[in-house]
Amino acid sequence: MKVTCYLSSAQKSQSGSDLMRIASLILMMCLVAACAPRFDLPGPAIKDVSIRDDVLTAADGRLIALQHYAAENPQAIIVAAHGFNDYSNAFEMAGSWFVDQGISLIALDQRGFGKTPNRGRWPGTQALADDLASLVKSVQAQDPNVPVYLLGVSMGGAVSTVAAAQNDLPINGLILSGPAFWGWSQLNPVYRATLWTVAHVAPWYYLTGEGLRLWPSDNIEMLRALGRDKLMIRETRVDAIYGLVTLMDDAFAAASEVDCPTLVLFGDKDEIVPVEPVEAVIQQLKGPTRFVRYAQGWHMLLRDLQRERVYADMAAWIKDGNAALPSGEEVVLEPKSGH
Repeated sequence: MKVTCYLSSAQKSQSGSDLMRIASLILMMCLVAACAPRFDLPGPAIKDVSIRDDVLTAADGRLIALQHYAAENPQAIIVAAHGFNDYSNAFEMAGSWFVDQGISLIALDQRGFGKTPNRGRWPGTQALADDLASLVKSVQAQDPNVPVYLLGVSMGGAVSTVAAAQNDLPINGLILSGPAFWGWSQLNPVYRATLWTVAHVAPWYYLTGEGLRLWPSDNIEMLRALGRDKLMIRETRVDAIYGLVTLMDDAFAAASEVDCPTLVLFGDKDEIVPVEPVEAVIQQLKGPTRFVRYAQGWHMLLRDLQRERVYADMAAWIKDGNAALPSGEEVVLEPKSGH
């Protein structure tokens, strides 16, 4: 028996509309599959980690540029990780000041930033944390009798938190300056959905941040110099932003595994990082924690006009973790739940 099916014009129109929706959905799925975020992930381990001159050789052979600020017979060594789109030059002002205080500082250009290969490509949370842990261990091995402190600024604060949580690092303390913990769990649902979609459809798309009108510091001369610095990244791939947000989420989750003494620094005028996730992380940290909020501080605390107030607090804490801090701007923390 032959069965013939007849559709009305309305039914045909509806059927065509359904087919178009299905085709569009299939096309979108293909685009997402083809254009997932493209990260510059590390290769397999082929080298022994080592420091020579101003270069750290990572396990996969990647060369990581370093900047040294060496004090004679240092009382302590600070290993420093910079923020997003920045590089090791972020610590030029701080490094010179700490050398005069008998404290050495060594900073790295994190993968994808500064002088490292494939600048602008995101390497993934694990690669960033592993590089930083490798640097800390190498520095400590070179000077085993000198206490080592890990300093992370903004994005570097998130990387430092993950590195400290995942590794039994030979550090005497962790310093977080304007740390970035604003991950997926903290984002507005609309922003979250938009970033995820664009990163999967057009991961190569570049954003400049022009028009945001956000001030990172009150040091205008320094900001102008950054505008002329060719190693600063000004156009950012969307998949790098996607990776940054994932890193911040990873750091937020890892904070509960950090058990070393920690000094957290934050500027009340910070327009880049909200304070709420920072305060939430402080409640998760297992080790003794001190929190300083600078009334006149911005996001770039280590380069602000009042930066030496911040340096003095850091130096005092390094020399004596229980000493009163010179700025007098320490915040009394509520007791941590479960401690």
